[in-house]
Amino acid sequence: MSEQGVSRRNLLQNAGIAVGAGVLGAVGYTVYGPGGHDAPYSSPGGGISSGTVLAPVADIPDGGGVVLTKTKIVLTRTGSQVAAFSAVCTHEACLVNNVQNGLISCPCHGSTFDAATGAVRNGPATAPLPAVPVHIVDNSVVMG
Repeated sequence: MSEQGVSRRNLLQNAGIAVGAGVLGAVGYTVYGPGGHDAPYSSPGGGISSGTVLAPVADIPDGGGVVLTKTKIVLTRTGSQVAAFSAVCTHEACLVNNVQNGLISCPCHGSTFDAATGAVRNGPATAPLPAVPVHIVDNSVVMG
């Protein structure tokens, strides 16, 4: 066989490698890829429903907050006012990770949000964090 010809075996091997790489790429994108710009909030899964206790108010620092990674909710507190928002950044669907000095921060691209309102304070995010309805019962933050 000449050097210019392609053997059937080499063709099939290279095709198999290409298909495998494509499948791995698709799986990787599905698992680790972005959630889409300005991805809308979808209510947290895992059986979280109205009436579920999220955290004691005492566990939320005044002027700061806590990120509940399991439910993907961030709770913030200013004095006696408690607010709750989706913890999923509206830019690339990363989980926010910090609440300090009145700002909720996303580690992925540096977006910050107002801890009292969820409004964008610094991009690249352009949409606010969606509010999550909560109320206080017996000094605990409760869904709904």
